[in-house]
Amino acid sequence: MPDAKPGEFDLIRQHFTRPTRHTLLGVGDDAALLQPSAGQVLAVSTDMLVAGRHFLPDTDPGRLGHKAMAVNLSDLAAMGARPRWATLAIALPEPDPAWLAAFADGFHAEAQQYGVDWVGGDTTAGPLNLSVTILGEVAAAAALRRSGARPGDQLWVSGTLGEAACGLACLQGQLDLPAPARTHCIARLEQPTPRVALGLQLAGLASAAIDISDGLLADLGHLAQASGVAAVVQHAALPTLAALAERRATPLVDDALLAGGDDYELCFTAPAAAAQAILAAGIAAAVTVTCIGTIRAGSGVTVVAADGTVRPARRRGFDHFDGATCP
Repeated sequence: MPDAKPGEFDLIRQHFTRPTRHTLLGVGDDAALLQPSAGQVLAVSTDMLVAGRHFLPDTDPGRLGHKAMAVNLSDLAAMGARPRWATLAIALPEPDPAWLAAFADGFHAEAQQYGVDWVGGDTTAGPLNLSVTILGEVAAAAALRRSGARPGDQLWVSGTLGEAACGLACLQGQLDLPAPARTHCIARLEQPTPRVALGLQLAGLASAAIDISDGLLADLGHLAQASGVAAVVQHAALPTLAALAERRATPLVDDALLAGGDDYELCFTAPAAAAQAILAAGIAAAVTVTCIGTIRAGSGVTVVAADGTVRPARRRGFDHFDGATCP
């Protein structure tokens, strides 16, 4: 007689339940009980990842588990919040134990690294779909927002840009890179690094922040709109991998830098007088930070070439309803 398929609660027990560290009541009741630390408010974010839309269906499940947690951690990083708790809702075409075990290992390894307790969720049958809600803590006065940029501020980004989009282009056969650069770019796509440590350093220091998930121009546009300002980006200052910098004049790589998405770097602003403190924050968080432009009065985002001319953008970023797949 064939073994019975595991049920919903069997899957949760086997693959997802872990000891908690800062939770009053975790998995097992109808809801978890959470107690924020004294003087802190909760920062809450939810991200959904849909197969074929946000990731390739044959993505390694361990890497996918990592990414499902990492993209949510990135949202907390952009708020300057310390991660604490997460829930996961997952729809599965079928309960494949090997796939689930690898996914859960990647998910929990990333959660463990950043001190996150998994405190519940849901499973059901359906097309592969992952939805994570993450909660963190931050002092209300120090929380980073999109709305704080002011004319005269400098514009910064963490890390490097365009590599995840170029990794996707490699997987789709649209870009040929040397083996080390190809491996690096695919890893940036499938295993992004959330800039949590930098976000904590920037809390109370940066004037505004956002994480780059849909592309620099799209996400910077959200920040500029929320702040009621204009952003000017110096194209030559955009940091990227050396192998991509050599090709930055090509349309594919240029689009990846400006609009590719899936970078999960932080884009933030700060007064010019804070420049040394920003550089010190990057050192403390072990990530490079680069000034890529300025904030001015007005509206919109402008990209300026090295010769001072305005560069029109072919794309602004990933649109979740434009029919494209995998940003």
